[in-house]
Amino acid sequence: MFKTAFVAARDRRRLFVIAGVLIGFGFNKVVDRLGLQAIARMAARNASFPNVARLSPPQRARRAIEALGPTFIKLGQILASRSDLLTPEWTDELGRLHSQVSPVSWEKIRPQLEEDLGGPPDAIFAEFDQNPIASASIAQVYKARLKTGEEVVVKVLRPGLRKIIEADLRLMSNGARIVEREWPEIARYKPQEQMRHLAAGINGELDLINEARNCEMLAAIFADREDIVFPRIHWEHTTERVLVQEFLHGIPLTDHARLDAGHYDKPLLAQKGTDAFLQMALIEGVFHADPHPGNLLAMSGNRIGFIDFGMIGRLSQKRRDQLLMMIGAMLGQNADGLMAVLIDWSGSTAPDLAKLDAAAHGFVQRHSGVNLNLAMVLTDFMTMARENDLSMPTDLAILFKSLVSADGVMRQLDPEFDLFTAAGPTVQQNMKARFSFDGFKKKLAGMGAGLFSAVSDLPALVHLLLVRLKQGKMTVEIEIKGLDQLIHGIELAATRLAIAMVVAAFTLTIAPRLLALGEGVFVSATVVVALIGIGWMLLLRRKRSTPR
Repeated sequence: MFKTAFVAARDRRRLFVIAGVLIGFGFNKVVDRLGLQAIARMAARNASFPNVARLSPPQRARRAIEALGPTFIKLGQILASRSDLLTPEWTDELGRLHSQVSPVSWEKIRPQLEEDLGGPPDAIFAEFDQNPIASASIAQVYKARLKTGEEVVVKVLRPGLRKIIEADLRLMSNGARIVEREWPEIARYKPQEQMRHLAAGINGELDLINEARNCEMLAAIFADREDIVFPRIHWEHTTERVLVQEFLHGIPLTDHARLDAGHYDKPLLAQKGTDAFLQMALIEGVFHADPHPGNLLAMSGNRIGFIDFGMIGRLSQKRRDQLLMMIGAMLGQNADGLMAVLIDWSGSTAPDLAKLDAAAHGFVQRHSGVNLNLAMVLTDFMTMARENDLSMPTDLAILFKSLVSADGVMRQLDPEFDLFTAAGPTVQQNMKARFSFDGFKKKLAGMGAGLFSAVSDLPALVHLLLVRLKQGKMTVEIEIKGLDQLIHGIELAATRLAIAMVVAAFTLTIAPRLLALGEGVFVSATVVVALIGIGWMLLLRRKRSTPR
């Protein structure tokens, strides 16, 4: 089933590892359905795995994912947020995945770093701490000081990582096609779509130039706000595998002892962080997709600092409109509005409308109180989608994950924090802007541009049609139920139109001249025309009633 001949030429060694891990953690049925039995048995001979017999399937899956490395960990972390696809047993277990790993030694990092910097670190930096301050599955982070005196962080990709990840993505993409074809019960999860988003996200993280651009793009949104801070990029030392940026002096938002000692206004920080996130997502359509506590800092003057921009989410204007409508429906306890959004997101699926209507009204009743818990609300919303056989669009699932993470951070700052209430003014302001008369005019202008484009293409299409007709290369087959009735209606309409044209011609051209000859002549001619028309109608009706 797997294209093993092709795999043998490029990724066979990695496929051996993956198949061996799946067998080792008890996923024999998955291996069989993927057609990897022979490879897996050979790989498992030399592999040793812990006893997993007592572990549940989600626990075994998590352990296998961690054994397979960063590509699979990223996929698992994405699936952990998909309660519209997976039950709580699975999402809770996958939520335990982490990408913190043991650091690569300085001896292995240094050659790659020197190659990218164009010389030894001592020639670029006045100080460079060889002990990483953070180590993840994709990169390691060091603290340094430039010769100009500026404190910076240096992010370095782990050596040899790209080849492994590229092989994983090729194999996982091939596997997604097989799963979507062979497992109808999993096809609604859209494995290939999930893989496209995963590949885009990981490839973005593998290019640190892309991360630097993301940082500057988000910083430009808040160029007029001093209370929202992004690090400055040092482009002269930044490459695809090395990122050098300003070191932000701040306190993690979860370090309450230091925040209290520094007399920070934690409710104010929570509101500012929420405002910034909503500004990015709802207005600009681009947002920080990983707002966990380590990526948000409290800075002097109650400023909020953002760091780590490897994962960025994007929302189209249509998706932002849908999101505004969904949040507005939640705030207004509008079950019909929620149902409409869910149906819009359902795509080609045909949900049970009566069941969905009951689910939407039940959802509104459960969350009609004050001080809503966003994590509970969004999780319940996605559960409602899953129970009605609907799947969320992947971009929105990423946003929901980010919103839940942000809500968790803000609630740690202010236990009374309600993101829905905090979002209310932004949602109302943007809904007014989007659905106001001016907004409607913009949509009309967009429609006009699309119509102009279609009309401008019409001559070329007509020309192509005529060429095909001259060449005799066009065949059109149309099967329409009730075609006889349709033809009859067209013929009848054409007859009426013809009679109307005759009458009009008689009225405008002949009648005035006949009237000049005398009323008797005019009346006689009028009667003749009417009789001809009636006779024509009767003849056509009789013809249509004759069996063919």
